[in-house]
Amino acid sequence: MINFASFLSEGVTPHNCAATPSSMTDLRAEIIVFQILTRVPAKDVGRSKTVCKEWCALLSTRYFESIHSSRSFVAANQRTLMIRNLTCGVHTINFQNGEYGPETHITCPFHDDITYIFILSQLDGLLCAWAQDTHQLFLWNPTTTTYKNLSTTDGLGLYIESTDTLGLYKDTLHDYKIVHVTRNTNALESHIYSRKLASWRKIPFQANVEYVQRSFFWSSGTQCGTSVYFTVCESWTSGKHVVIAFDIVSEQVTELRFPSVQAAPISMSHLVAVRDALYMFVTTGLHDMTLNLWLLRGKNWINVFSRPSTPLSLWCGITHYMTNGNWFVMTNLGKLCEIRTPMERLECFHSVTWFRNHVGAVFHETVVSPSI
Repeated sequence: MINFASFLSEGVTPHNCAATPSSMTDLRAEIIVFQILTRVPAKDVGRSKTVCKEWCALLSTRYFESIHSSRSFVAANQRTLMIRNLTCGVHTINFQNGEYGPETHITCPFHDDITYIFILSQLDGLLCAWAQDTHQLFLWNPTTTTYKNLSTTDGLGLYIESTDTLGLYKDTLHDYKIVHVTRNTNALESHIYSRKLASWRKIPFQANVEYVQRSFFWSSGTQCGTSVYFTVCESWTSGKHVVIAFDIVSEQVTELRFPSVQAAPISMSHLVAVRDALYMFVTTGLHDMTLNLWLLRGKNWINVFSRPSTPLSLWCGITHYMTNGNWFVMTNLGKLCEIRTPMERLECFHSVTWFRNHVGAVFHETVVSPSI
């Protein structure tokens, strides 16, 4: 029997591997198995690994992981993780109306007290989690319950809320990475973690030194295409607002202008990537809020639509879903209102950067591993 897993581990795929005529039957059988199992739910993949050693090896390859992940990006595989009332729960989501399904309680495998855990970023079923009491960073797949502690003995992989930000992304070689930016006294310092290498390395991060000041608030990063984007805002009431783009190929930094936001007592912005396009959700006002959706084209922001005088309170912990052409504006307790938009229908939910103020996440159930 052909060891199909060894082909995949060496970078050979079902489309480019060579086989002798006598082995073609076995090869076709394994390809059929591969095509079927890349379409089953992530938890079923875990059970399938126990069938035989060959299947276990096949389902553990990075190629299988990548193909399965790409086919898991559908509404049926989406879940909402919420940390509240001293527990961590995972919900299914009704794609049509934005309602939560029954809650399944899960335990945090790397910390005894879930109230210290915040979700800073998510991608392909992986969550980048931060333990507030120890400052440690973790990569965590809540579906497979696997995790990786990213902190090191020499102080890397430690996150300070008041000075740091980060973005989880996948590079052009399908390596999952984290860009971690720290504001020191007079400079911005940045390190990149590589899942493949399981290590950190320092890189220059040549943004305007002005943004080192504590008066600027940095959002978590949002990957769109080959860049990770951050909003940098000098308070929410006044001052300078910009967008920082980190190119994941060149590892260079560029600065983009902020959308033209009307003068208001307070404004907040959130990024979301939808179909390889970057959008910014902006709320302005204190109680009767104006909601705007902006689309980045090139280096310019285009207003998709605006909804004035929406009766929302800033302090209700608003979060947002973007789904089948509409926004679902959420609070910690559930859906607050539905806003119709001119956007075309989407395949699944898209949550903004600060989903539930970092005490939750919208993610897909995948088999992506926090480590190799």
